[in-house]
Amino acid sequence: MLTMTRYGHPTALPPLLIVHGLFGSARNWGAIARRMASDREVVAVDMRNHGESPWFPVHGYAEMAADLAEVIDAIGGRADVVGHSMGGKAAMQLALTHGERVNRLVVADIAPVAYGHTQSHLIAAMRGLDLTGLDGRMEADRRLASAVTDPGVRAFLLQSLDLKAVPPRWRLNLDVLDAEMPRIIGWPGTDGRFDGPVLFLAGAASDYVRPEHRTEIKRLFPQARQAKIPGAGHWLHADRPREFEAALRAFLG
Repeated sequence: MLTMTRYGHPTALPPLLIVHGLFGSARNWGAIARRMASDREVVAVDMRNHGESPWFPVHGYAEMAADLAEVIDAIGGRADVVGHSMGGKAAMQLALTHGERVNRLVVADIAPVAYGHTQSHLIAAMRGLDLTGLDGRMEADRRLASAVTDPGVRAFLLQSLDLKAVPPRWRLNLDVLDAEMPRIIGWPGTDGRFDGPVLFLAGAASDYVRPEHRTEIKRLFPQARQAKIPGAGHWLHADRPREFEAALRAFLG
């Protein structure tokens, strides 16, 4: 079972399941989860090979969808689901293969297609970080800066560095994530259809969801609506958290 972080209490509204992206964790979503829990139970998960969840030798979307189905069974059998990036693909796979468990679906800045941008260079950077004598996040950031120049990306990655462990360790199964990268950036070509309400919510400054993806989106998700958040990139929930929350409330309410 995936590790869950629960917020709020059950109400008449379905629970909301939040599914993070590659190299993320439930803790990345804490602020939004707490705010969304004002009127329902919210459950954020650590995906397999991430955070505090178990490590497995495979990391495909069929396996991730089965993990999410197990979580939904544990919190009542049906949920609203929001997934970002890799988590968005896992949530789409869940809806296409376990649709009875999904009430409404929000897919954040990803489409049901294969992409070409590998993230293995970030895995190489994390593997290359010298953990010897590391005793603080500022020093970790300084050491990582030579391989990852974007301070926002460094800050995101370093949320998965456990500095309390002796020695410090990554809360990421880097070997499996690297080996499975083609499956992570790919798409399994799942047939089927999810006829429930779906919102594809993209960052206006991101190019992950493009006009040529609309045909496939509509084929798999006939009720899909699309919207963009101005001023947001791929990490739209971090770039524009209040606007992201407002879009969730408007769609899920």
